Formats: sequence, structure tokens, C-alpha cells
Amino acid sequence: MQKEIVAFQIDLQDNVATALDPIAEGDSVVLTGEHTIPSLVAVGDIPVGHKIALCAIRAGEDIVKYGVVIGRATVDIPAGSWVHLHVMHSIYDERSGHLDVNTGAPKDTKYE
Repeated sequence: MQKEIVAFQIDLQDNVATALDPIAEGDSVVLTGEHTIPSLVAVGDIPVGHKIALCAIRAGEDIVKYGVVIGRATVDIPAGSWVHLHVMHSIYDERSGHLDVNTGAPKDTKYE
């Protein structure tokens, strides 16, 4: 069932917005804040507090939040998709690509 969820676009330059509630695939996402588009439809589930792509973002392109580049896409990201460690890496934390998408635990460390 489609329902209306709010996401917050912080700056007009942002190509992602923050989910203010959990978003389910098919939900209509209405933007608040300094938004460039009024709404979009989620193409997958997005946890509360996580980013949703406001437009298609190609692999290698910048992820912009707060009006600044926070990371780069590692794969093509369709509009309405969840934007997190599984599709981007941080430009501030070199290890971000080695963290588990759900737990944040390092995947590149072996404990013996």
C-alpha cells in the first residue's frame, strides 16, 4: 500500500534527502526543506535517517548532502533508491567501503 512519507532535503544542491520515517518500496516521498522537486517514489526500502536519491546518480559521481560532497557513488543509483555504504563510499572515511551495510562492523578485519 502506498503512503506518503516525508524526507528532508537540506540544501538545494543536494542530490539526496534524509528519510524522516522508514520508507517502504512504492511509498510516495514528499520533500521538505530546500527541495528541488516536490516528491518522488521510493524504489526500495529505506531506513529512517538514511539517504534517498533525489535523481539518478551515476557510478563515480558525487553524493551531495549539506550542499557539500560527502562521498562518491560506486554503482549507478536510480532516483528513489537507498543511498548508503552498499552504493557509495565516503570521501571522509577511507574504510567506509569495508563496513557492513547493516551493522557498520568492519568486513576487512579478521579476528583469530
